[in-house]
Amino acid sequence: MSSPSPVQIREANAHLAALHRRVTDMEQRLQDAEKTVREQAESLIRKDEQLRASTQEITEAKDKEISFLHEKLCQSEESIHKLNQTIKEKDSLIGQLQHRCQLLDNICKSRPLLDSMLTQMAEAERMGPISDLGNPTANISLTDGESNCSPSHLSNHKEFSLSEDDSDDQELDGVVFGTTV
Repeated sequence: MSSPSPVQIREANAHLAALHRRVTDMEQRLQDAEKTVREQAESLIRKDEQLRASTQEITEAKDKEISFLHEKLCQSEESIHKLNQTIKEKDSLIGQLQHRCQLLDNICKSRPLLDSMLTQMAEAERMGPISDLGNPTANISLTDGESNCSPSHLSNHKEFSLSEDDSDDQELDGVVFGTTV
């Protein structure tokens, strides 16, 4: 075998130098690419950690708000229960008061008759006991003629009132009338 010529050696050296530069250049590019990938990976790791922290904060805030709203809901339900109980009590009281009002209305409607009856009773008390001159034990019948209990007889008497304004005009000395409702 013959030895290579100087031109072939120079070409081979130039080719090896170019190959060496290319390898060096590719190694540099590989290192740059690895550095870029590493930086991107670190950036992704940081962003992932930030997102996890942000997600954790949002989850905690959500849990706190759910807890707050649950507590508020419980308070509202308790308040509704109390208000419903109060409504039932008030409805019961209204029913009782309506019944009493109806009773008072009935009493007020009957007042003229009661006033007239009280007038009759006062007049009967002023008259004193009945005595028969001939026979003190005689039986006197109230049904012999007129009865003072008929509605037509009661309506013919003057109106009688127990109000304070009319109490001075009453001719009922020593007689006290009272009603309890």
